[in-house]
Amino acid sequence: LVVKLLLEAGKADVNSKDIESRTPLLRAAENGHESVVRLLLETGEADVNSKDTEGRAPLSRAAENGHEPVVKLLLGTSKANVNSQDNKSRTPLSWAAKNGHKAVVKLLLETGEAYVNSKD
Repeated sequence: LVVKLLLEAGKADVNSKDIESRTPLLRAAENGHESVVRLLLETGEADVNSKDTEGRAPLSRAAENGHEPVVKLLLGTSKANVNSQDNKSRTPLSWAAKNGHKAVVKLLLETGEAYVNSKD
């Protein structure tokens, strides 16, 4: 895996941002790349709450797209902000619910931290 080689060689900045302020972790979470998310989290350096230009964090993007394994990984860090709001006040829970991702909604609710009365 190219990502693993770059990380091992110390040639990758895990918190670098592209033109949309998206980090490698955010891109991997958004696209459901579980193994890449795991590798980035294992560095201990990836910022799980880094936001892009829309105010979206990795958990928000993964929840929106129904990537249950990635949501589990992010929640497992105990650092991911379950109630992180984007620029339109949407939370990971509201994104998952809006898109009908029941398993992700359940995961977020099971944290006991998800604010269910959030309004966007």
